[in-house]
Amino acid sequence: MRASILALAVTLVLAGCQSAPVAPEAPPAVTAPSQTADARFQAITNDWLDGWMRLNPVAATQLGDHRFDDRLDDLSATGRQQLVDFSTRMLARLDAIDRTQLSRENQVDALILRNQLQGDIWNMQTFQSWAWDPQVYSGLAGGAIYNLMAREFAPMPQRLKSATARMEQLPALFAQMRANLDPARVPLIHAQTVAKQNAGVLQLVDEFIAPNADKLTGADRSRLDAAVAALRTAVAEQQAWLDKTLVPNAKGDFRIGRELYDQKLKFALMSSLSREEIGNRAKAELTRVRGEMYGIAQQVLKGRKGAPALPANPTDAQRQKAIEAALELAYREHPTREGVVDAAKAALAQATQFVRDKNLVTVPNDPVKIILMPEFQRGVAVAYADSPGPLDKGLDTYFAISPIPDDWTKAQTESFLREYNSRMIHLLTIHEAMPGHYLEGAYSARYPSPLRGVLRSGLFAEGWAVYTENLMTDAGYMDNDPLFRLVQLKFYLRTIGNAILDQGVHVDGWSRDQAMRLMMHDTFQQEREAAGKWVRAQLSSAQLPTYFVGVQEQYDTRKAVEAKEGAAFNLKAYHDKVLSYGAPPVRFVRELMLDQPIE
Repeated sequence: MRASILALAVTLVLAGCQSAPVAPEAPPAVTAPSQTADARFQAITNDWLDGWMRLNPVAATQLGDHRFDDRLDDLSATGRQQLVDFSTRMLARLDAIDRTQLSRENQVDALILRNQLQGDIWNMQTFQSWAWDPQVYSGLAGGAIYNLMAREFAPMPQRLKSATARMEQLPALFAQMRANLDPARVPLIHAQTVAKQNAGVLQLVDEFIAPNADKLTGADRSRLDAAVAALRTAVAEQQAWLDKTLVPNAKGDFRIGRELYDQKLKFALMSSLSREEIGNRAKAELTRVRGEMYGIAQQVLKGRKGAPALPANPTDAQRQKAIEAALELAYREHPTREGVVDAAKAALAQATQFVRDKNLVTVPNDPVKIILMPEFQRGVAVAYADSPGPLDKGLDTYFAISPIPDDWTKAQTESFLREYNSRMIHLLTIHEAMPGHYLEGAYSARYPSPLRGVLRSGLFAEGWAVYTENLMTDAGYMDNDPLFRLVQLKFYLRTIGNAILDQGVHVDGWSRDQAMRLMMHDTFQQEREAAGKWVRAQLSSAQLPTYFVGVQEQYDTRKAVEAKEGAAFNLKAYHDKVLSYGAPPVRFVRELMLDQPIE
């Protein structure tokens, strides 16, 4: 997952984390008759980037624009309207350009920007996450500090001063949260999750700010100390409100329904596939992959004492039992509770060397670090890749892993470790780091269009990461170990299941039992993984399908290019070319590579 990626910018946009005070936009300059369409579009791009960063200062910091590091987003009615007005004006300017007169790359960017503008307006006016989803505010509160302190983009004293200014504004954000949220619309799972995350803001203060406070002196240090003290009081007050008011009165439905889901899916994916097509493809892949897994089970279980029946034409029950028995061989080998991060570090080194040895793609030298996931971001995903903002250069990518909760029982911990067994740790590392999200993010940051970097497609990012799981397996990673292939297919089943689950929950009204059967029976997930995904499916919408839709479009693109190039097709050159476009929605990559119309 990207926080990636997130990815974080797109997540923040779709979650509604926008709007800070901004001066009214000046009237557009008179366009000279000789000015080209590309020049006019570049002017619009520059104006949008400047205005959007001003309206979204927390996201701007994460993206690498540090002009507004001392500001916090304004989610008041006035602040929200400013974003709508700004987006409406920019949309009118964009629509005044004849897109066919733009270069092909700018045609892509124009469509991406139009989708963003329409999505921002839709989110504020129709989806209204600011009125029912407390994660909007908890994500902002944590990101306000984390984005400043996690990376060394500026000297520590400068970042501490910015953090001081933001901490001074956080009580006002909490007040906006209490004023904006309608408990009758807030789903209980959202309220409970944010109640658990709330203290994570102070964990960031204790981890990043307190140990460095002595970098400030005099009035700056006094102001910092006062801001921290006031924030501790505000967080305690917020916790009391969450526990005593929001959680007991949260009555909303976490299911967003067919109409909103289809609209959000359009903005989130920018895919040529409809919801129905996604569902049909996913169900067909589910059947195909389970069949391939049974073939591997026959191979690894043949002749083993106590092996289940392995007929050529199994019943569903026989297939299920055989695949589970084969997976059991992989589950036996897993890291200790304390050894997950070390196992991921070893896997990262091995995967990086393998990619280089096999010449699969050009490997950049950008730094990557494996870290424990910050507390304020836990509870949604097990791991994510956090790439530096596209406007920051040379900073670390973080491969963040959530630690096993201290309150889990021995049985719950064992369930988690069986799911994240030794082979799965390698696959998770491939997906999140090498050659998945980390490598793709490094390429994306090199693309010369800042707009495309800021609006990096989650569909492209997740699709590429899933694509690399199969790429590495086909290339012989882990010495062609059939159990590794089996676990990789199981991991892919999660991708398939994600797309089915998201529709099932938000459109078809699935119960927990229906969701758990899909995950534990159809896609062989352990109980802890399935239970966590059930929570994630309730907390999010239109994000889980990005993995499946993205990888399907990646496969479609490669197949089309292979057909066009024939014997001249070169795998490394193909991968380098795909990544060179800066991670737009995948359909645009296909259109660019095949010289098709940009639509």
